[in-house]
Amino acid sequence: MKKITYLEIEGRSKGFYTLIAILGAIILAGLGATYYMEHNGHWVTGMDNAIVWGTPHVFAVFLIVAASGALNVASIGTVFGKSMYKPLGRISSLLAIALLAGGLMVLVLDLGRPDRLIVAMTKYNFKSIFAWNIFLYTGFFAVTIVYLWMMMERRMNQYYKPAGYVAFFWRLILTTGTGSIFGFLVARPGYDEAILPPMFIIMSFAFGLAFFILIIMATYKWTERPLGDALLRRLKNLLGVFVAAVLYFVAVFHLTNLYATEHHGVEKFILAGSSIHTPLFWIGHILIGGILPLIIFYSKLGNSRSWIATGSVLVILGGLAQMYVIIIGGQAYPLEIFPGMEVVSSSFGDAVSYHKYTPSLPEFLLGVSGMAVAILIVTFGVKVLRFLPVSLADKDVDPHHDA
Repeated sequence: MKKITYLEIEGRSKGFYTLIAILGAIILAGLGATYYMEHNGHWVTGMDNAIVWGTPHVFAVFLIVAASGALNVASIGTVFGKSMYKPLGRISSLLAIALLAGGLMVLVLDLGRPDRLIVAMTKYNFKSIFAWNIFLYTGFFAVTIVYLWMMMERRMNQYYKPAGYVAFFWRLILTTGTGSIFGFLVARPGYDEAILPPMFIIMSFAFGLAFFILIIMATYKWTERPLGDALLRRLKNLLGVFVAAVLYFVAVFHLTNLYATEHHGVEKFILAGSSIHTPLFWIGHILIGGILPLIIFYSKLGNSRSWIATGSVLVILGGLAQMYVIIIGGQAYPLEIFPGMEVVSSSFGDAVSYHKYTPSLPEFLLGVSGMAVAILIVTFGVKVLRFLPVSLADKDVDPHHDA
């Protein structure tokens, strides 16, 4: 493999400024939606005292999980010594930081009182998984920035591999913490499973790599830099493995719940219910986010770059559907406060079949603005610093190209 040269993009074209303007408009729309919700109160959203985590949380958790997976590309090169992935370490780390920043922005702005975050950062309840995550998220920023420094500063290259190992284990811990938010909520039958943390880890691999493939393909196409078929083929094959693994974990999750009688109600609600969560699960997650991408990646369609991009988009859409089912569906199924007892209906939503929730436009705009923030950070990053290799052609990155 030849020596890799990194260089900033020029970022002076009309297309570049158009992209910046579009992303800026989406972010401003998200900030306007936040102001509207904060000024009028959360009654203008689809949330209520039963559904307290709405669509913004779906986007926020998705982006946070994807951030961990985006760093996986750098880890493959550093921890597992795969030379073909090493040139991707810088842009992988930048994308991880950007996705986490976008997710946390949505999370903070959706709290209802963003200023109360100061209390959460100064007074800790270590029995709460949310308190743990404050350290995990800020630690991820610190660890990844140091990892980037070791990669980009020549005199610090000797510490590059140890920093990579720390980043590798930290992102696993971070995603475990995010999955534990739901796994530790034993009061809700839709959560309360020990398999959720490892399932979130494999979900992060799929979501983050799908984002990474789209960013790499778009960046190298728009900057007219070479991107080899061998590298792209390896990335899409790896994404296919992660998508299949997600389907496996989801199957184990639901089969385990079906075995336990106490979870039959929530399983029927998700898998064969009358709410939106059932078609979102089967059509959105299983079909669009799982089966169709696997068909694309492992058939002749996988030889086409446009189809690889389509498959990656489907993985992201399926991931959002999966997050919606997990987060919203888990709250929509009513709490069984008195097991085995007949509950009398009241104004607090007792004895309902499920809690209804309709996302509002401001919620959606806030969620999408988090994605725009992530893409904007990457766009400015590759313009001002040397994150991108000048060439990712097969002859430059594939050690077996001439074999």
